[in-house]
Amino acid sequence: MGAQLMKKSGGTGRRRRRGGAARMSEINVTPFVDVMLVLLIIFMVAAPMLTVGVPIELPRTSAGALPGDQEEPLSITLSNDGSVMIMSSEVDPNQLIPQLRAIAAERRDNRVFLRADGAIPYERVVQIMGALNSGGFNNIGLVTDEGGPRFDGSSN
Repeated sequence: MGAQLMKKSGGTGRRRRRGGAARMSEINVTPFVDVMLVLLIIFMVAAPMLTVGVPIELPRTSAGALPGDQEEPLSITLSNDGSVMIMSSEVDPNQLIPQLRAIAAERRDNRVFLRADGAIPYERVVQIMGALNSGGFNNIGLVTDEGGPRFDGSSN
């Protein structure tokens, strides 16, 4: 199956091997490729079935969702005039870290959304991000508006 016999080509034929034919030294890979393709198809069909799992019906309960899931995310706003606001109340920038620590002690979620005006220098935004980190909030999301530059050569 893997090796075939070939007739000796060329020459006068005086010196012949005992079998009368020379062995072919090349391996035929066609059956190997066929088997691999069949295995590939089998795994492609079987893989989606493995992720489905066993259908079950979960028990019902009267308990509500965890309180951390319903918590409103904290929002910090940097306005164009330099004022800092936690949610909707203005905060003295010198008292920002102690107030953030007090808020972090009461909250289960350490996510915070930072809304900074586009005209504010990058240095100021980074300073506020450092204050958020010092205050116990290390999951910071920057809030933006849609419609900015795409940087892929196409227009908006």
